[in-house]
Amino acid sequence: MARRYGVAGVATAVVLLGACAAPQQQQQGTTAQGAPGVTDTTIRIGGVLTKTSASGYSTKDAEIGAKARFERANAEGGVHGRKIEFLGAEDDGQDAAKGDAAAKKLVQKDQVFALVPVHAPNFGGAAFLEQQGVPWFGWATGPQWCGTTTGFGYNGCLAPKQGAGSQTWWGRQMAELLGGAEGKSVYVQTSDSSGSKYGGTTISRSFTAAGFKLAGVNSGLPAAAPPPDWLPYVNKIMTSNDGKAPDVVVSVIAGTKFNVGLYGALKRAGYKGALTDATSYDAAILKDPASAQALEGVIAAPMFEPFESSAPEVARLRQDVEKVAPGTVLTQHLAIGYWAADIFLDMLNKTGKDLTRQKFLATGNGSYTYENAGFGRIQYPKDHSEPNGCGALVKLDNGAFQVAKSMKCFDNVPLK
Repeated sequence: MARRYGVAGVATAVVLLGACAAPQQQQQGTTAQGAPGVTDTTIRIGGVLTKTSASGYSTKDAEIGAKARFERANAEGGVHGRKIEFLGAEDDGQDAAKGDAAAKKLVQKDQVFALVPVHAPNFGGAAFLEQQGVPWFGWATGPQWCGTTTGFGYNGCLAPKQGAGSQTWWGRQMAELLGGAEGKSVYVQTSDSSGSKYGGTTISRSFTAAGFKLAGVNSGLPAAAPPPDWLPYVNKIMTSNDGKAPDVVVSVIAGTKFNVGLYGALKRAGYKGALTDATSYDAAILKDPASAQALEGVIAAPMFEPFESSAPEVARLRQDVEKVAPGTVLTQHLAIGYWAADIFLDMLNKTGKDLTRQKFLATGNGSYTYENAGFGRIQYPKDHSEPNGCGALVKLDNGAFQVAKSMKCFDNVPLK
């Protein structure tokens, strides 16, 4: 069950329509104007995360990040006099049906105004939220985010359709880090999940747009659990570049156990090239010596400015998190929840005091732009169909994360 954070409960109001009209009592969490989850003093919000899963993959820290950003907004007086009543996040268990049920519960029973954060690779509530006109914010890792009018990924749409803009930042940042892409090859390993396979397509395009030669893409890895034997996958990688190993191996797999297994097996096979992925930037995994050893030298590609950065926005994030959860280890999932909440609050502020979902969505879909050193830039409605084109690189060096390339935005290219 979702937990409640923030301000006190919502009072029940009575609206008098006139001397001859009977009084009508509004539903809990709505104003007289009929905006679900909104009163004169509060806005009710809840999220959906993959807190638990069979593979061990979890995005639960996104709840802490969102809470930290909402609590700062509340401490500053809220948005146009309204404070955020954060219900916490439901767990979809990485199951699409459970995600759909969680979204319906939040909207129909809990009467939330919007869903923040949504950070679930197999989220199944997108169609319902779009049909109901309910805004939702999070990490747009799957195609269910793209082409909507209600889903706002903090990084845009990461699964663009053929012909739409596809990100180049990862390949271009890696090319700059490695001294250029000329004469260098890249191999992309994904799992057999739809999101992972689609990610393999877009990320391959990112590297080829930067000038890398594509040595191969393998999407045969089962997504349910790491394989008992990595050797077949390693053998393909080590001979993919005309019988030789590629210069770069990109892992598009959701789960630390997968990457630890793959990287450890590659290192045992003598691989000396660059290893990079989007999920290994996580200080919590360094507590395990075997994981830390497997990830040593790996270049992670977060779509936010690293925690080790000196940017003022990142310093504020650290302060906000420390206030609500002292001693918390900062993770990628936490940052995603924080920046998703930050964008929601900015859009809320630009909508104004007269708040309805329709007016909020009109703001978000009406030439909305927001730039922040923490995540780069976001532009809607354009980013409903393509990524925001921004990202950074972090390298694990001698057991400590170091900023390899700070946040930078690049132009997208058409997906082929």
